[in-house]
Amino acid sequence: MREAALLAAALLACTLGMGWLALAMQAHWAQVWPGVPLARPGRLRVLGALALAASLALCLAADHASMAVLVWVMALAASALGVAMVLTWRPRWLRGLAWAAR
Repeated sequence: MREAALLAAALLACTLGMGWLALAMQAHWAQVWPGVPLARPGRLRVLGALALAASLALCLAADHASMAVLVWVMALAASALGVAMVLTWRPRWLRGLAWAAR
């Protein structure tokens, strides 16, 4: 049960990280907040990188290194796809992550 909770937290952290990294790009920011300039892209990049590092740490805490890295890479791919789909169809759903750039 503990491993499942760690992996769920890792997937959440990975999704948050990908969302922050996407919002750090001007084009994606304009999709989420049309007409509002992107003030602090560096803060979004740092938060994204920290969230991805946290997701790796959570995966390593859940399983041995070789399996943890494999699960982490799959989580990266799944969260990148999920964020891309949200940006395509419902970009305003990412507004909750934009607090970091204000």
